[in-house]
Amino acid sequence: MIQVVLAEDHNIVRNGIRMILEIDKGIHIAAEAVNGRQVLEYLSKADKTDVVLADVNMPELDGLALLKEIKTLGLDTKVVILSMHDNEKYISEAFIHGASGYLLKNVSADELIFALKHVHSGGQYLCSELAMKVFEKSIHCGPDILTISNEKIDFSAREIEVLHLIAEGLTNSEMSDKLFISKRTVEGHRQSLLEKTGSRNTAALIRYAVLNGFVQ
Repeated sequence: MIQVVLAEDHNIVRNGIRMILEIDKGIHIAAEAVNGRQVLEYLSKADKTDVVLADVNMPELDGLALLKEIKTLGLDTKVVILSMHDNEKYISEAFIHGASGYLLKNVSADELIFALKHVHSGGQYLCSELAMKVFEKSIHCGPDILTISNEKIDFSAREIEVLHLIAEGLTNSEMSDKLFISKRTVEGHRQSLLEKTGSRNTAALIRYAVLNGFVQ
């Protein structure tokens, strides 16, 4: 079970996020905090914390400052930033200082849960809305290290279907309904696609699909 610390200074927002996460039996809210200092206090006493989901704007110690402190202390806890800001400066700074994920607050419940599981498994995650913006800026660039030859990867027919639907912007729930499979199965295919292509996030996965001819 993923042990999550939820750091958000607005009670209504924090309660809403907790309700979403508690639906998934694979996630446990180990603690809640209203600022980064409370998170650090908890981490100093807790036996194990897998992921900290932290608002970027908090009193006393905000999300970015918390990232720096966790990095300085050498803690192996992963941090996912939750923010209203889609400014590239915030996103870049978050990942530079060690964030494993960056999500906008309008992210769907499905994507929030998927992101936490993906980060817990060792990946990095940028929410779909931001990933598409990054993708649109990078699509005209030449191939780079994210480009892999089709011949090296053996995709199943279902994975190809999921890849096309991801490129169309469908959520896990929408893909589940369209393909008549469970959301858990969709998540599994999505995770497999990220791992097989070596993609860190949705933008990289879609860029791979376009550059290698899977998506026109």
